[in-house]
Amino acid sequence: MKGTKAQGTEIIIPQLAESLVSATISKWLKKPGDYVEQYEPICELITEKVNAELPSTVEGTLLELLAEEGDTIPVGGAVAIILEAGSESTAAAPADQQADVPAQAHTDKAAIAASTDEGMRNRYSPAVQQLAADNGIDLRSIAGTGLGGRVTRKDVLRALEEGVNERASASPKAAAPANIAVQPGSLPVSPEVPKVPVRSTGLHLSEEPPIPKIEVESGKDDGRGETIIDVTPIRNTIATRMRQSVAEIPHAWTMIEVDVTNLVLLRNKIKDEFMKKEGVNLTYLAFMLKAVVNAIKDYPIMNSVWAVDKIIIKRDINISLSVGTEDSVITPVIKKADQKNIAGLAREIDELSRKARTGKLKLDDVQGGTITVNNTGSFGSILSYPIINYPQAVNLTFEQIVKRPVVINDMIAVRWMANICLSLDHRILDGVICGRFLQRVKQNLESYSTETKLY
Repeated sequence: MKGTKAQGTEIIIPQLAESLVSATISKWLKKPGDYVEQYEPICELITEKVNAELPSTVEGTLLELLAEEGDTIPVGGAVAIILEAGSESTAAAPADQQADVPAQAHTDKAAIAASTDEGMRNRYSPAVQQLAADNGIDLRSIAGTGLGGRVTRKDVLRALEEGVNERASASPKAAAPANIAVQPGSLPVSPEVPKVPVRSTGLHLSEEPPIPKIEVESGKDDGRGETIIDVTPIRNTIATRMRQSVAEIPHAWTMIEVDVTNLVLLRNKIKDEFMKKEGVNLTYLAFMLKAVVNAIKDYPIMNSVWAVDKIIIKRDINISLSVGTEDSVITPVIKKADQKNIAGLAREIDELSRKARTGKLKLDDVQGGTITVNNTGSFGSILSYPIINYPQAVNLTFEQIVKRPVVINDMIAVRWMANICLSLDHRILDGVICGRFLQRVKQNLESYSTETKLY
């Protein structure tokens, strides 16, 4: 994860997952001059799957940031330089401490800096290269203020303001260096472009939204301009997966109605005690997951994937739990859900939901799901047609619990009722097996009573 240079150690974007090719700097947690412990996070990253923290691979002083917040860096690209503890070369001391440093030490530092100036002078970060290429600037014509005379993004922006762009375009030697590689994913705007109003999108569902969403309104005279929203890596992945799922999987859909009156009575009886004991909310979803897991044990083919010439039935039951945020839908995974009781499932639901809504999920938290369950009833839905979470075979939704009049023994009674909707991969599953599976889920849910044990 690092490449060692004479002047320090580069911290690079690691291969966080096999399919990831880049990451976006969301927020820097450290600044130049800070001392960093090994494995201590230095920045937050946005990937196409989840947010992640980038740890330092060495211990030492952070010399320079090679990318700014919002920059998209490819896997293997350097984002910072850290001077390792005990290294012969040292970072420049703060101005208020330099008066106490012996003259010989200043001389040594100057000599070291001079010896590395040339090497640093011709090294440019991806963000600097892209900005220069987009504006036709010769980076060799800019005086760098970074470590060893390195040109930073601020240097390029300052050069644009001072008119270097015009001088570069007028001079035949002012063409961008041939080794500049344009980095996709970020669109720098020249200061000459008129600024347009920027506003946030409004209330968030969480205090720490994982992906800040920005709307940029065009400056029309009537104030009714179109709104532009940048597509985040996670939103782009959702679009790709949904398109792949609909294109490759022949979807079918079915629904069943369940009487959950006994479940409502059970939860109302024990939810306060459970909150005092466990510190988490006992939701209906925990009971739903337990009912689904037990039904899968009877019909294991529901926990399978299509593999062209074979059907693979997964050994572990790993439930992908759909969690909605203000920007996306994330599916953290409850691993080996068949080995957990109702209380354990409730704790997992609370932990994963909280991590998803605060951007604290790790890649391992969203991988390995074998079947998806979604609690669409939490926002009032009574009927849904979910798209299957590729490459799984089933997506179940648990709808809102509402009071309905039903007929019991030729008499009308008011009962708590809920719908369960199931989307299925028709290459693997047929109506008969799915009907039996839903009937088993229904039986499991209706079998709950006030004597049901959570542990």
